[in-house]
Amino acid sequence: MSAISGKEYVERIDALHPEIWIKGDKINERLSSHPAYKGAIKTKASLYDLQLHPEKIEKMTYISPLTNNRVGLSYLRPETKEDLEKRRFMMTEWALATNGMMGRTPDYMNTALMSISASSSILKEQDPDFAKNLSSFYETARENDLSFTHSFINPQVNRSSAYQEDAFQPIAAKIIKKTSEGLIIDGARLLATEGGMTDEVLIFPSAGKFTDEEYAYAFSIPSNTKGLSFICRESFHQGDSIFNYPLSSRFDEMDTLLVFDNVLVPWERVFFYHRQDLSNKLFQNSCFISQALHQVVNRQTVKSQFILGTAQLLVQALNTSEYQHIQSIISEVIIGVETMQALLERSERNAELDEWGTMRPSVHPLYSAVCLFPKLYPRFSEILQLIGAGGFVSLPSEEDFSSNISEKLNHYLQSAAFNAEDRTKIFRLAWDATMSAFGTRQTQYERFFFGDPIRLASNLYWNYPRGEYIERVKSFLTIEEPF
Repeated sequence: MSAISGKEYVERIDALHPEIWIKGDKINERLSSHPAYKGAIKTKASLYDLQLHPEKIEKMTYISPLTNNRVGLSYLRPETKEDLEKRRFMMTEWALATNGMMGRTPDYMNTALMSISASSSILKEQDPDFAKNLSSFYETARENDLSFTHSFINPQVNRSSAYQEDAFQPIAAKIIKKTSEGLIIDGARLLATEGGMTDEVLIFPSAGKFTDEEYAYAFSIPSNTKGLSFICRESFHQGDSIFNYPLSSRFDEMDTLLVFDNVLVPWERVFFYHRQDLSNKLFQNSCFISQALHQVVNRQTVKSQFILGTAQLLVQALNTSEYQHIQSIISEVIIGVETMQALLERSERNAELDEWGTMRPSVHPLYSAVCLFPKLYPRFSEILQLIGAGGFVSLPSEEDFSSNISEKLNHYLQSAAFNAEDRTKIFRLAWDATMSAFGTRQTQYERFFFGDPIRLASNLYWNYPRGEYIERVKSFLTIEEPF
């Protein structure tokens, strides 16, 4: 069987020994036991186990056209609307397992690789071998259930649109040499979430408009490639207690800076180079955006549902349903949930086959959703904070309930609907979702998940078809064509 188990995933990651640095120290122990990584690795392992669960396997895997083994359904290239529905079921199962709190579950990058490789023929313009490299690598990833981190972003040295790097030592990763063996890359890239805990690192050009073609390349290399290192942000892991840290103990995906120190990328792993035009064609003409957004909006919908459930539990704990201001803000979350769900369903209903025979969900509802969600999610966080109010200020811990003061806590912290422990669990969940380091990172993460929200809105503005509506108004007003 090609679809792997959680145990196989953990063993594979522990065997890699990539170069990872955190707070000035290099990680030398097994990654699955390091406090900054173990929660997320354990959770990710449970996702792989879920796809092999006897009751789930038929709907979370499919038969490989290459080997007849069962492979992860997130690698499926959809050819029908039914295929899209199958993919959504599988992605929803993984999203529910993390309540949408992990943005880099394996289906995200599996989807990205699938969608780009479906249009690999675009790369023949530079070299037929590069198109074969991409197609072949997609098959390798599918058959081995590989996991990926990725980077599309350059370091934020200067965000001016006119900025051109002139440092002698590269800052943004660039091609510094071309050899018979492959490309030599030197410099840094942002923002590799889950850096170090995946099999591979997938690199595509930055969205920035560099005129220097040395920044235009695409490839995938193993996480333990010589010269590649991961520099971590500070960990948000505060402890293993699920009671105290219900989200951060399980779902803290480490964000890393990728540093390339004269890294050799073998030719068989190169998809293109020195061609910004090919990058633009691949992203604009392939189904990458529509398929990736289909996964993203599905996860964000599940996350919105989880926030709604948490908000309502807070209301029940405090017995505040009768207040109209509470009804009003809970209704805001309901409207958000229903809007995200409706846009997701519309994207599937209006899906169409592209020139490569891939069924693409309609991109306009999905773009609308990802333009909306960066506004919704910070408000959702604020709503949880407003409902809980002063209840967040002095929360006891699991240790308190196991101590000599537990009797006092059980008496003084009980609520209208829950005993003291359960009430505290609810409040600690809402706190971890919105007020802890993990929670505030979640808000910032959702603000910029698919890029700058202003740029996303601009893309929607320029690409949304509205000619029919304009003509309807012109007809109503009997306006003639301008000269």
